[in-house]
Amino acid sequence: MYILPRLIDVNAKASILRQHKKLLIMSRCIETEHREIVEEMSSKGYAILTACPEAEHVNMLGFKLAGILARGDFEEIAVLTVDGSLHCTQLHWMLEEVCKIAGRCPAQRHMVVYKGRVYEVSSEAVKTSRFLYKVEKLLGSGIRSES
Repeated sequence: MYILPRLIDVNAKASILRQHKKLLIMSRCIETEHREIVEEMSSKGYAILTACPEAEHVNMLGFKLAGILARGDFEEIAVLTVDGSLHCTQLHWMLEEVCKIAGRCPAQRHMVVYKGRVYEVSSEAVKTSRFLYKVEKLLGSGIRSES
């Protein structure tokens, strides 16, 4: 059963946010699938909010996050998702976009769960992953123009 608050439901000035300097937006399913990771992140001082872009549109999540960041005083914001999830990847792109629009953001971190372990991913990897042409080029495959 889920007990952590959802990003979409929490008030932008909720006490859970005021009590922490670090914010973690985490894939909702990690709460039940990897409880030990939740405990580890909590012990590192994160206020943890969950999100599921399969159920909640990323535009709504991003607008909510922008409101939280505009009203809060965070030193760091992180995203933790299940690697390979086509829905969860949107949370990483969302953070980059919200910070770009806002013009200011605390330090950002991107992390993924792969085979039960947490790995950090660079902002550059997140940004590049939005552009399939760039990914194809990095893979060294022959790129052909269809036009």
